[in-house]
Amino acid sequence: MRETLPYLWSSQCVAGTEEIAEALGCSAWWVKDRARRGLIPHTRVGRAYRFTAAHLAEIVRLHEERPKRSVSSAPASRAATSPPAVRTRAAPSPEPTTASTPGRLRARPPRRTLYETVA
Repeated sequence: MRETLPYLWSSQCVAGTEEIAEALGCSAWWVKDRARRGLIPHTRVGRAYRFTAAHLAEIVRLHEERPKRSVSSAPASRAATSPPAVRTRAAPSPEPTTASTPGRLRARPPRRTLYETVA
């Protein structure tokens, strides 16, 4: 059993918050905060947060942003051959009653004027 322990540790590539923060290009505080709130995968050993290579890959995947598809990237031939979609309007929503809501918003008076005490 003792011979297999160093092999297991070396294959797991366990890293601390400082190493993960350096790899991600962020602060160690950010890594600890996200791990504490359960927003990124991690392993907790005692009071320390530990991360494997799989954890790091998952963190990168979770925070990956994909480009949004723009209208100009749509094929032009499809737009020319297909007719435009017919849009139907939903029934108009009932108008809110204006009797209960004033036309302009008014600021609330400060509390000190409501609860004035004689000094």
